[in-house]
Amino acid sequence: MKILLILAALLAIVTLAILLVGVAGMARGGDFNKKYGNKLMRWRVIAQGATILLLFLLALAATA
Repeated sequence: MKILLILAALLAIVTLAILLVGVAGMARGGDFNKKYGNKLMRWRVIAQGATILLLFLLALAATA
């Protein structure tokens, strides 16, 4: 159960990092945003979904 919590925390940090890079890229604009904007959004959604899934599993394990 502790491993799920650590993994969820790490994935939340990864999600935040991807989000910050994406926002910074959008603010700058240019070639970086054109090339990586959509990819960063997809990776953020995947990381965010994995974080939510792990938190759900953690809550499920805590009630069992």
